Amino acid sequence: MKVLFLTPPLKAWDSHGNHKAANQMHAQLAAYLREKKLAQVQVLDSRALDMDWEAMLKFVQNSNPDIVFVGELLHSTCGAAVIWYFNEGLRIIKEAMPNVRTVAGGLWYSGDYERQMRLNPAMDHIMIGEAELTMEDLINNMAADNPRNERGIPGLVSRQKDGAIVVGPHRDLIPNLNVLPMPAYDLFPMDKYVGHTYWKPFAELMTSRGCPGKCHFCYEWALYDSRTATKDFTSWRGLKGKRIVDELDILAKQYKINTVVFQDDAFNTDTPAMIEFCEEKLKRGNKIDWVCLGRADQWISQHEILPLMKKAGLFLALTGVEVEDDMTLSKTGKGVTIAQIRKTVDILRENDIGSVGTVLIGLKEDTEAKIKERLRVADEIDPDIFALDYLTPVPNSPDWRYGIKKGWFDPDKIDLKGWDFQHPVVPTDHLSVEEVGRLGAWCMREYYSKPERIHRIMESNYHIKVKLCVKDFMNNISKWEANSRVQSAAR
Repeated sequence: MKVLFLTPPLKAWDSHGNHKAANQMHAQLAAYLREKKLAQVQVLDSRALDMDWEAMLKFVQNSNPDIVFVGELLHSTCGAAVIWYFNEGLRIIKEAMPNVRTVAGGLWYSGDYERQMRLNPAMDHIMIGEAELTMEDLINNMAADNPRNERGIPGLVSRQKDGAIVVGPHRDLIPNLNVLPMPAYDLFPMDKYVGHTYWKPFAELMTSRGCPGKCHFCYEWALYDSRTATKDFTSWRGLKGKRIVDELDILAKQYKINTVVFQDDAFNTDTPAMIEFCEEKLKRGNKIDWVCLGRADQWISQHEILPLMKKAGLFLALTGVEVEDDMTLSKTGKGVTIAQIRKTVDILRENDIGSVGTVLIGLKEDTEAKIKERLRVADEIDPDIFALDYLTPVPNSPDWRYGIKKGWFDPDKIDLKGWDFQHPVVPTDHLSVEEVGRLGAWCMREYYSKPERIHRIMESNYHIKVKLCVKDFMNNISKWEANSRVQSAAR
């Protein structure tokens, strides 16, 4: 059995400049299949190798796999728009190679499996939720002398020979991620990856699954089975600190990686594991610089260990600002306060750690006044990088259900290429899509127009990689603004 993990030609977010990294879902799943001796595994990252669609297909034909798999765990590639590229890749391959088994999984597919299967006839299977055990069962079933009915395989959606779609029962989560093998980085062109144009050699890591929060706008709703979304989504599980350092040692020694972003939604959830990670990294002399995402309440609770984290290589940290007041934060399900967010940015700055503040606009109750107040609050909190996102409903999420109820979009007809969090795609109860886009473009330009802020950052004691990241965001503001206008004009 031969399995090919495919990343088709696609782009990163415009705000991120030249940004690409190994697909973490592919790296982990390929390693699992190889460790279990279930299949020969191969990776094609068309993006990293600058392949167009024609070159991609030629490679796949020459490889002649039994299974082609697409999917991702992250949203930073190009948001939910990545699904358009995955679907197009499977369509092209299936037309040229009708006998290959096409499989998708991960973000968006898990929460939207019925519609994705119905609208994409080139797709044979979808893995709902975590794919390791489901892929193992599928491969064993394909190789069996007497295959069992695919309807009985947990977590698997299958297209039958007569076109009927069958869905297996819920697949339980893997309780302990530490039993999984090290991601198969050796299958990837690791020298091709770069972060925010200037960080290289570069890698992104996923060291946990799930999140202790349940924000109604979160992309992770689309990573889990819609039948058990809330339970699975909030079941946080993480790797041990020493295991994370083991991975960093491989990246540093074998691939000369010097910068990583931990893409976990809340990397610092487990304080003992964080301390273990930092102390072990320092003990081993691992020099990789790192960035991570975390919740404001967690950053504050770890105030005393921020110097340790800084010493261990933390140079930039993200926290969600999102909205303008505690009442609106509460409605989003965020579970933190504006005061906590403000203190987070302050304590990071005290330790010469740069900050990224994510801000969201296009919430259902948003008015022009609320959005302008949101910018004022963000300006006062003063994160070094202002990362503005448009609300983009994802399957399973409350925003998805609300948008359908209001008739704001038809799930069967949405243009996924625009659903990347950087284009306005839905109105609010008070604003049109065009108005949301106009306000978003204004907010981005306003925030970065203050010379005193830029001077403060460039003259600070921050790591040079923080300053380069700010430079990259500023260099791409015009592209971000164009996304807002293009979507508005298209509607």
